[in-house]
Formats: sequence, structure tokens, C-alpha cells
Amino acid sequence: MAKGHVVIREDHCKGCALCVLACPQHVLAIHPQSLNRRGYHPVQYVDPQGKCTGCALCAVVCPDVCLTVFRHQPAAQPPQKVSV
Repeated sequence: MAKGHVVIREDHCKGCALCVLACPQHVLAIHPQSLNRRGYHPVQYVDPQGKCTGCALCAVVCPDVCLTVFRHQPAAQPPQKVSV
């Protein structure tokens, strides 16, 4: 299964939480103790268990284009020798 991660431009985030609602893996959250320079609570990427699949639904719904999603394909496994 593919893995991914999200990079957030926090200074552009207005904290609308649309990405939080769209994320099927629940790896995004509004950061209640942090304010960006525009005075909003930005979203943060919280994925200690590596659940992000890189689906990019969060980036699609972001009205301010604050999210960049990277998707990493697992390394290809070498062919297995089959005995006949």
C-alpha cells in the first residue's frame, strides 16, 4: 500500500478545517495553541503511525492551496524464485 505525507503552508492556512473533514485517515487537525501570522489556527499534520496514504483529498478541498501531498510507492520486491 502506498504511503504519503502532507506539507502545510501554515502562514496561508485560514483554519477552515475542510481538509480535516476530508481526510479519510484522520491525520490532520486544527492546532489550537498555534496562530499563524494572519491570526488563524492552522491545520497540522499528525501521523505518528504512518497512516497517510497520499490520497490528496485534503489538497483537493483546500480553498487556499495550502497543502502539498507526497505519495511514496513501496519499494518493488525482487521476483520470488518458484520451485516446480
